[in-house]
Amino acid sequence: MTDANLFQLGIGLETGAHAEDTRGLAAANTTRDVFDEDREDHFIRRDGRVFAGTHLIIEVVNGHGLDDEARIDQAFRDCVDECGATLLHIHTHKFTPQGVSGVAVLAESHISVHTWPEIGYGAFDVFMCGDANPWRAVDVLKRAFGTQDVRVQELLRGDGLVSESQAA
Repeated sequence: MTDANLFQLGIGLETGAHAEDTRGLAAANTTRDVFDEDREDHFIRRDGRVFAGTHLIIEVVNGHGLDDEARIDQAFRDCVDECGATLLHIHTHKFTPQGVSGVAVLAESHISVHTWPEIGYGAFDVFMCGDANPWRAVDVLKRAFGTQDVRVQELLRGDGLVSESQAA
């Protein structure tokens, strides 16, 4: 593999992200059972349900500035702040002649986007676990892209895999 190939894979890039600290886990068992009472799982417990996180599929319609990488970067940062999440890394890519794809990697999961600025459309995913509130991203995206037409579908990731009594 050439250095250019490694660069395209992201190997050797300084990203600001840090490797996960696994020093506290037993060397023989680096995974923990979801039912382990000592596990810090960051699962959400709401209305008798236990799930891994809230995943919002957000469609920005009739949006403005969806071809602007800096605007998308700032929208990601504003979403992270408003939702109470922890930013690890942002990467965006501008396409020719138009469009942007990007991802914000969070301690709580991620925010991602792909845009079609020629029709004013942005497809966002906002997935967060723990105490972060992804619903707060909706108003941030309305403001960032100058539209009231933002459509949202909610998925409760991992819903039904663990019961309240099993996770307690």
